[in-house]
Amino acid sequence: MKRLLSHTILVSTGLLASACTVGPDYVRPAIAVPRVYKEAPPGWRIAQPADRTQRGPWWKMFHDPDLDRLEDQAGRANQSIIAADAHYRQALAVVDQNVASLFPIVSARAYGQRLANPAIGVPLPPQTFRSASVSASWVPDLWGAVRRSIEEARANAESSADTLGAAMLSLQATLATDYFALRIADEQQRLLQDAVRADRQLLQIARHRYRSGVAGRIEVVLAQSQLEQAGTQAIDVGIQRAQLEHAIAVLTGKAPAEFAIAPRPTIPAPPPIPLEVPGALLQRRPDVASAERLAAAANAQIGVAQAAFYPTVTLSARGGYRAPSTLNLFAIPARFWALGPALAATIFDGGARSAVKQQAIDSYEAAVATYRQTVLSALQNVEDALVAQRVLQEEAVMERAAVGDAVDAVRMTTNQYRGGTAGYLDVLTARTTMVANRITALNIRGRQLAASVELVAALGGDWRRPADKPGSPQP
Repeated sequence: MKRLLSHTILVSTGLLASACTVGPDYVRPAIAVPRVYKEAPPGWRIAQPADRTQRGPWWKMFHDPDLDRLEDQAGRANQSIIAADAHYRQALAVVDQNVASLFPIVSARAYGQRLANPAIGVPLPPQTFRSASVSASWVPDLWGAVRRSIEEARANAESSADTLGAAMLSLQATLATDYFALRIADEQQRLLQDAVRADRQLLQIARHRYRSGVAGRIEVVLAQSQLEQAGTQAIDVGIQRAQLEHAIAVLTGKAPAEFAIAPRPTIPAPPPIPLEVPGALLQRRPDVASAERLAAAANAQIGVAQAAFYPTVTLSARGGYRAPSTLNLFAIPARFWALGPALAATIFDGGARSAVKQQAIDSYEAAVATYRQTVLSALQNVEDALVAQRVLQEEAVMERAAVGDAVDAVRMTTNQYRGGTAGYLDVLTARTTMVANRITALNIRGRQLAASVELVAALGGDWRRPADKPGSPQP
């Protein structure tokens, strides 16, 4: 037995030494990526961050403690993130399962049976048989099928990790966008409430002028209508704010009934965009990285399909004791063993293996196309965010000037109205223009904040250099 065991070990060692891995080795698909962004302002240059850079709490660049608290809560309690994390851990377990296929399987068995002799002739009394044995079997990975399966599982696990990162980034961006929209709604309510107070004062002036006989009833009616319209708009904004608050509650893992955000008079300022923006987009976007890893997994599947064309060798050994109840179970005469290899190969399958291999090749080509399309979409997201940043900045400058002019017009027409040198229609026109300009400026501010968040998401996370982040050492 020792001689056979030594021979088997030598054969196994030789098989492993001559083993190879069939199928194509993975090479990341080539993609033509522009060296500069089309919509980047003059003077911007491309930074080269390291692969899988830690993004960190990018939302802290807005310096809003309420947003910081909500983002932290969402990262811990959002159910979609919890599910994505469970899928990632599941993918890691699949890797361990495939790695286990490289090792032999060892099992033990013990049983007792009482048998009666069914043969024709002199009947024999029933006898009890006992057995205890240990067996081992091993299928050497001669053609790399297991190693390709491990390669595929690891790529899928890495893709799952990137999917988790993409889900987290999407959650953070959605939460920040909803939060800023809620703060814009708060400020819009405040502006409309100020307009209600001003319209109420104008209504009192119109009534005084009417009672004094210097104005007609029409001024009172117009002033009353303007007051009611402003009040209606202020109430209507409450619907949008409530819905945004409900959405934020769900994102943070809470029921809307047990969640509330107190109104606040301040709105975060859009962070300045540095002169350096990340150029290594393919290394930062988790959705791009996930698509690339899926392509790697599909490539490994080709090797698994290719290995099915080759024979498999199974090395097995079994030994133990088997004896009737009249004999000591662990006596030398009760001992048995078996040792030997087995070779199996499929000679004809009607083209099934070729079809499976072709499926794997087609799946890889589809994964590569998906990866390249994901890269193109990512580049589009960056360009869209950059042009939004630039255009909205220009709009904000012009709208601030328009608001200033409208405020001056309201002040002048109101003074003239009180002095009797202007009619109420002049005041109404000026006030309507001012309120509209202020709301427009507020909406532009909200769009700037949303565009900042979109740029963060488009670039795969925080665009700031380590030296620019809070608490980082300065050069």
